[in-house]
Amino acid sequence: MNKYNFAFIQHLLLLLCLIGGGTSFADTDDFTAKVEALNSGGFNDKIAAAEQLAADDYPRAPLILQALLDGNLYERKADGALVLATETESGYRLYDAVTGDELGEVGSRDVKKIRTNNSLRSNLRELLALIRVSDSDKSVRLAAATELVGNLNDKSVEKIRARLELEPDEEVLSLLKSAVAIVDLQSEDEQTVAAAITELSGNIHPQVRAALQATEAAYSGTALGKQVRTALDSIQARLDFYSFLETLFFGLSLGSILALAAIGLAITFGVMGVINMAHGELMMLGAYTTYAIQVLMPNHIEISLLLAVPLAFLVSGSVGILIERGVIRFLYGRPLETLLATFGISLILQQVVRTFVSAQNVAVVTPEWLSGSWQINSVLSLTYNRLYIFIFALLVFLALFMLLKYTMLGLQLRAVAQNRSIAKAVGIRSEWIDAMTFGLGSGIAGIAGVALSQLTNVGPNLGQGYIIDSFMVVVFGGVGNLIGTLVSGLTLGIANKFLEPVSGAVLAKILVLVFIILFIQKRPRGLFPQKGRAADN
Repeated sequence: MNKYNFAFIQHLLLLLCLIGGGTSFADTDDFTAKVEALNSGGFNDKIAAAEQLAADDYPRAPLILQALLDGNLYERKADGALVLATETESGYRLYDAVTGDELGEVGSRDVKKIRTNNSLRSNLRELLALIRVSDSDKSVRLAAATELVGNLNDKSVEKIRARLELEPDEEVLSLLKSAVAIVDLQSEDEQTVAAAITELSGNIHPQVRAALQATEAAYSGTALGKQVRTALDSIQARLDFYSFLETLFFGLSLGSILALAAIGLAITFGVMGVINMAHGELMMLGAYTTYAIQVLMPNHIEISLLLAVPLAFLVSGSVGILIERGVIRFLYGRPLETLLATFGISLILQQVVRTFVSAQNVAVVTPEWLSGSWQINSVLSLTYNRLYIFIFALLVFLALFMLLKYTMLGLQLRAVAQNRSIAKAVGIRSEWIDAMTFGLGSGIAGIAGVALSQLTNVGPNLGQGYIIDSFMVVVFGGVGNLIGTLVSGLTLGIANKFLEPVSGAVLAKILVLVFIILFIQKRPRGLFPQKGRAADN
């Protein structure tokens, strides 16, 4: 290669670099002009500027549009430059909207927020969704597709039609098809409308239902109107099904709470024949144990419940043993006197809490892992606290069942429950079993209090709202029968929740009580009667 050819190549490369650099500068200038247009004219002008900015694939365009939507896009008064601002103690930290360079801190009076209105914010959400629907992250695409359902317009629909051929995920694809079908409902071509109705049939998204109802009104009395009605009926059937599932979930949740509260009572009542009116206050002690742990460990709220469960068992169980050794053991065979004595103890425990803690309700913090809900679809969500408490109640029941079935304490406890005299004759210390039984039942009441602290107010009267329901569960299920307690608790919980929408909460409880009264007239020993020689005594 001679020197002339070499010089020619050098000049060519330099020219290409200059051309590339000129294009880059032109792009930057064009991007800057489009960003600055967000602060010019009225709201309609800002909408047009936002659409123009989103039309080109500028990497920073979504960030700027999101800042405008969130109210974080400002004008610096000194030179009119658009900046992104984050609030600090003394004012705002600024970043150049075009380049992202940090510009230092200024006072709150040195910047002016770019104003928005509902129409502009709605358009910004749609524009951002249109950009993000092509994101590599499925969760981002899913959120964008959800935003587009019912919010897609005629100008943007073609872009989504093109995206349908490329979308790999079925869930996102279904949402995009729904968004396009809603737009097609407004078509003048009846075949297009019919195809859109077929696509949306059974779709429970609220925007879909609203769009179909509008279409039914537009085609009233026609074949398309009948097709829309069929589609709406299919949607309503699915909504009714999910409503049934939600009610069933709340019924199981309430039932698990009732069963958890009644399991301890079933043990003491079934084995010892003691009507313990202080059972609710033992649950209250468990709830206050949770509160005390959170006060002592304010920086470890996430593990406070895990620590509260064994400690509440020990606290309530110890108090239960003291009650049995100090009062109950002198009153065996006199059920009315035990009822009055334990009622007096319940009042004493309430007053102790009022005196040494507070007469007002105390705040028990819900850990983050118990907060929120599991959103299954747009109409069905299950709250985590109730879901975990249902699972927790089943685990407590399973642990207690294993204890009674496969340990020496459980064997002796069952022997005393079935025939106290024969059990004493073979050497079982019934007094020790009574103390352990009362302590076990009281400890489980304390665990129930930990669960209740996540669902209701924690105060001195917490247990009063559950003692009557607990006795109802025990009597309905069969005195002393664990499986009966679980089944009856879940049954009464479900019955309550299905009756409440029809009759109201108070009347629902009355109807359940009437049912139990009629039931025990036919089966006095409950669903699962106790077995043994002394079972009828």
